Amino acid sequence: MENNQPIGIFDSGIGGTSIWQEIHQLLPNEKTIYLADSKNAPYGQKSKQEIIDLSIKNTDFLHEMNCKLIVVACNTATTNAIQELRAKYTVPFIGIEPAIKPAATNSKTQTIGILATKGTLNSELFHRATEMFQDTRIVEQVGHGLVQLIEGGQINSIEMEQLLHSYLQPMIDANIDYLVLGCSHYPYLIPQIKKMLPDHIQIIDSGQAVARQTQKVLQEKVGVSNIKNPEPIFYSNTDTAVLNAILNNKYTAEQINF
Repeated sequence: MENNQPIGIFDSGIGGTSIWQEIHQLLPNEKTIYLADSKNAPYGQKSKQEIIDLSIKNTDFLHEMNCKLIVVACNTATTNAIQELRAKYTVPFIGIEPAIKPAATNSKTQTIGILATKGTLNSELFHRATEMFQDTRIVEQVGHGLVQLIEGGQINSIEMEQLLHSYLQPMIDANIDYLVLGCSHYPYLIPQIKKMLPDHIQIIDSGQAVARQTQKVLQEKVGVSNIKNPEPIFYSNTDTAVLNAILNNKYTAEQINF
C-alpha cells in the first residue's frame, strides 16, 4: 500500500530529533515534518492538562499538514496525553515510553536506573509499566535542568557534567546494571554518561523501537512512501540555531509561530 503523505513528529523542543534520526535512518523514503515546541520546553514540569493542551496544539498543526501518522517524540507528552490524542483524532499515533521492559528483563542485579522528567515519572502510564516488574528495583531520578541545558546548547558544559554526576552516582552506588533514558533529549548526553558509568552498565533508549513500530504501522495500516530521498522539514517556535546545530547544519529549520 502506497501513501506519500508525510510523517509528523513533535517534541517539547529539539530532543525528539534523536527519534527522528532513527526513523529517517530506517525509513529514508518517508517525508518527515518535525515540530519543535521549544518555546514551551520542558514539558516535564507542567501539569497534565497543560501537557494535553500543548500536545493537541502540536497535533492540530501536523494534522493541517496532512500527516498520515504522528509520532509523539516526547516521553512526557506520551505518558500524559497520548490516550487523549488517540480519542480525539483518527490519525494513528506512535508514542515513546521508557524502555523499562528490556532493562528489567535482562538485569542481572535486579536493579535498574531510570533518568526521566518529573512529568514522565509521575504519570499513570509509567506507574502501570513499573508495576509489571515487582521483582526489579527501579531507581528513579528526575533529570532537573537537563532539558533546559540541552535546549540552550549547553550539552558539553561544566554545569551539565556536574548535574549528570549528581544524578548518576546514586544509581551506580545502588548497583544498577541498566540505565534507561526516559526523555528523548537524553540520548544526546550518552557520550558524557558513558564516561561516568562503569563499563558493565548498559544504556537503553527508545529510539530504535519507536522507528520499528512506525515502520510496522505504516506497512500494516497506513501505507509506505516511495519518494526517493525526500527533504525533511523542521519547524521551531524559537530561535533555530541550536536545532540547526543538532542537525549538523545538514538541514535548515524554519522558525514559525505556533
